[in-house]
Amino acid sequence: MTPLPPDAPANLRPVLNDLLAAVRAWRAPEAPTPIYACAQAALPPAANWPRTVLLVSDLNILAHSDGVHWIRQDTGATL
Repeated sequence: MTPLPPDAPANLRPVLNDLLAAVRAWRAPEAPTPIYACAQAALPPAANWPRTVLLVSDLNILAHSDGVHWIRQDTGATL
């Protein structure tokens, strides 16, 4: 990732530096990150979130999207 250019406006430098730090942390996390949680009835469309993991809070299980369905991690069944 490239550093800020020297001609970046002075008033934007703090914001741009914060954004740059956030993107670097996202690309190479140094600690666990929270996982999105929702109830089974409120699951977003799996097609919108392929290769994504979430916590199904009312079932207390993890599920991942295969791009079509949410798949339970405990049984492999679809939700």
